[in-house]
Amino acid sequence: MNKTEMAQKLAKKIDMTQAAAAEIIDAIFDTDPGQGIIAVELDAGEKVTISGFGTFSTKSRSARKGRNPATGAEISIPARKYVHFAPAKGLKDRVST
Repeated sequence: MNKTEMAQKLAKKIDMTQAAAAEIIDAIFDTDPGQGIIAVELDAGEKVTISGFGTFSTKSRSARKGRNPATGAEISIPARKYVHFAPAKGLKDRVST
């Protein structure tokens, strides 16, 4: 499912226009700087917990040494933060059945 399909389903489910549904989805999931509720909270180092669905958070990966697979030369991989999603029990149970 892509964003357009999600907007169509949301609009049909709660009886609103598809354009309004798309705006709601953008307000929540947009990744442009300063936009998107989830992304803004993650930028601030906060967790976003949606009860029964899961938790979005950030984790850190430390700097490490790696190898270029083409040349075998050792390279330095810098430290970075990444997004982590932990599904809630309700979501895990629903998907696993």
